[in-house]
Amino acid sequence: MENVQLTNGLRVVLEKIPTCRSVSFGIWVKTGSRNEDETTNGVSHFIEHMLFKGTERYDAKSIAEAFDGIGGHVNAFTSKEYTCYYTKVLDEHLPIAVDVLSDMFFRSQMAEEELHKERNVILEEISMYEDTPDDLVHDLLTRAAYGSHSLAYPILGTRERLDAMTSADLKRYMNQHYTLDNTVIAVAGNIDDSIIELLERHFGDFQIKGQSPAVEAPAFKSDLLFHQKQTEQNHICMSLPGCSMNDSNLYAMVLLNNIIGGGMSSRLFQEIREKRGLAYSVYSYHSSHIDSGLFTVYAGTAPKQTSDVLELTLEVLQDVTVKGLSDEELRKGKEQLKGSLILSLESTSSRMTRLGKNELMLGRHYTLDEIIARIEAVTQDDVREIVKNMTAQPFAVSMVGSNDAAIAAFRRDSLVQ
Repeated sequence: MENVQLTNGLRVVLEKIPTCRSVSFGIWVKTGSRNEDETTNGVSHFIEHMLFKGTERYDAKSIAEAFDGIGGHVNAFTSKEYTCYYTKVLDEHLPIAVDVLSDMFFRSQMAEEELHKERNVILEEISMYEDTPDDLVHDLLTRAAYGSHSLAYPILGTRERLDAMTSADLKRYMNQHYTLDNTVIAVAGNIDDSIIELLERHFGDFQIKGQSPAVEAPAFKSDLLFHQKQTEQNHICMSLPGCSMNDSNLYAMVLLNNIIGGGMSSRLFQEIREKRGLAYSVYSYHSSHIDSGLFTVYAGTAPKQTSDVLELTLEVLQDVTVKGLSDEELRKGKEQLKGSLILSLESTSSRMTRLGKNELMLGRHYTLDEIIARIEAVTQDDVREIVKNMTAQPFAVSMVGSNDAAIAAFRRDSLVQ
């Protein structure tokens, strides 16, 4: 891994992998729905869409044809805290990919006609999301956990806000947030030193300076939110505070999550699905932000079984709270975590993602050996400390379903000591 700065100060992170023939290239920008306010919610995602709608040199069809014509892949995504535009191509086609992607990044026209069409595309995306209760419940959960904080804003935005946005609004937001300080280039694959000259040619004139305003850490709210919808299942999320990206106990948190609900051998999956057949989908996950985190359990089950699923989930978490993990669970958890980490780095895409995210959000990089050492160093005491911190507050709970009787009766403070 190599850190480079272009002559204008733009940060570039490179990983040369001469044993492959592909290259993954990404432009990472430190802005997402968290950086928005009530009037601009959804603008980061809107900009992401609009950058594919044409420049002076390429219209939307030409952009698609440029990548299809070289057998490459191009896409983008917006998260709570960052936006990424990325491509994966054969090494010989990297100059074409960088040329097109940089033109999109710097010279998108944001034409009002295209804006109108793409706004409708996003409104359809919102409708699709609202018609998918097992997706909708997770957005509801962030509001139950974070209240009115911007981390609870939907990445897609709202119909009302999107309808009011103009091309000038999108350009204004880009000028404020798409800056040198907020941008990182990440490249992984079969590259050589000529990559620097290529990047200087396409990104060396980037001169917009400035940083986004500092963000405020959210307070965990422990609220209960219900969205009534005619569904065959009740979709439930239960959340507790987790670890930030910078937390020294992050790997203990990830290991604990894997044991509770991270896979088919996890406690939740075995107790709720395998032993009792009460749910098809039941799992837990941990999401980290720069200054906070959430541990979340999800389950989808029939209304008549909802109380049983809630009770069994609580029993699993209470058992971990009182007894902790067994030594064998800790050992297996470490092996699982190491295996998934190493396997995740098999492709140039995953390596580029790791480079870009670490440089943008943390400003540092751990080697694979350093990460494995941190995983191996996790102790039972570390896990107990995580559990203690998690259970200091009541659950935040969300549900999408036909009625809220089960969660209304659920004691959200059951784990609080």
